[in-house]
Amino acid sequence: MPFIPHTASDVSAMLAVIGAADMEALFDEIPAGIPRPALTGLPLGMSEMEITRLMRERARAVATPLNFIGAGAYEHHIPAAVWQIATRGELYSAYTPYQAEASQGTLQILYEYQTMMASLTGMDVSNASLYDGASALAEAILMAVRAAKGARRVLMPASVHPMYRRVAQSIVTHQDIELIELAHDAATGTLDTAALRQHEDSAPAALVLPMPNFFGCLEEVDRLTDWAQQHGALVIALVNPTALALLKPPGRWGTRGADIAVGEGQPLGVPLASGGPYFGFLTCKQALVRQMPGRVVGGTLDVDGKPGFTLTLQAREQHIRRSKATSNICTNQGLAVTAATIYLAIMGPVGLRNVALGCHRNLRRLSEKMAAAGIGRRFTAPCFHEAVFDLRRPAGPVLDQLRARGMLGGLDLAEAYPELQGNVLMCVTETKSDADIASVAGALSACLT
Repeated sequence: MPFIPHTASDVSAMLAVIGAADMEALFDEIPAGIPRPALTGLPLGMSEMEITRLMRERARAVATPLNFIGAGAYEHHIPAAVWQIATRGELYSAYTPYQAEASQGTLQILYEYQTMMASLTGMDVSNASLYDGASALAEAILMAVRAAKGARRVLMPASVHPMYRRVAQSIVTHQDIELIELAHDAATGTLDTAALRQHEDSAPAALVLPMPNFFGCLEEVDRLTDWAQQHGALVIALVNPTALALLKPPGRWGTRGADIAVGEGQPLGVPLASGGPYFGFLTCKQALVRQMPGRVVGGTLDVDGKPGFTLTLQAREQHIRRSKATSNICTNQGLAVTAATIYLAIMGPVGLRNVALGCHRNLRRLSEKMAAAGIGRRFTAPCFHEAVFDLRRPAGPVLDQLRARGMLGGLDLAEAYPELQGNVLMCVTETKSDADIASVAGALSACLT
């Protein structure tokens, strides 16, 4: 943001308008007993030219590692136009629309976002986004339990992102909802059907189906969706939006399609930024729209018959009686959603499909290079842009060696999955070149010999 300097006369003039004698009077509500020590040890001020030079020197000293970690946060190419547009003042400073008088521009962006996400997931309706993918999953579970009207058990595969499972557990545990963990098959990396059969008579409220799952493996979603719905359970699809450019959308899974689809929207034009901010998306069938948390923007006509946009559904306690609220969500991550909308508009269906194809192609190349180096895949199921590789020794020291070589070689799975000691989850997106892939495979081979 631009720097706006205030001179001593500017400060005096503003204080005079406010009616405060000085800065101390402006903050007189702060009790005098609270210590406010002066800042010490600060260097002398620098000119703009000097500080620019200092920052450039520091930037040169910070190397950008070659990144092969995904695990829920993915490095994709973001066209320069995305954030050039998203950070324009009229978008960058606009916040989430609580009231009906929110700007038509903001509402139209959210309307277009909802349309795109509903199309991408093959569902009927989308809300105006949530905090992140993990909380979106938790909200979907609450939504499914409300719709089930009695059932309070949800089947949760162990192959769902460990952090997502922890967040969901934290949110639903005090609402008398039980999350039943389902094991993954040790050979394929996908949901163990034997574990599923144990719950055929338990009348669960919902089954969560990750696609791809945390290991990058593709689940048999058609068969699993039909199983769940035949046993009276709703299906919550937990999906990667980039993968949906290639894979069947949740709305077409099985005979009737998934009931709710959620996920993390970060791959859609939001950069890796020390963990956020990201945004969660949530779409569903029309029959469940009244259970949907957050808000929905709709199209309408004004008194003159001109098209416009308005907040159509606001099922939260700020807008309706607390007893009828579906959530207390207080933001829709508007800026990240704006970037995602611009990204999707720029990429289009063909561009997004090409991104997904590039990810798939690069994973195949990585698998081939790793196999040639004697490093095999742990699981046999098909994968999308992420896979587990078996190093056959503790992964931590190996990853430390790669880090010293300027590479983030993957995620050690031992902490979240003790049975996968010595296994790393590696990700390749369209941003990796053949040279990058050959480089990490060669470095891993060297570290293991």
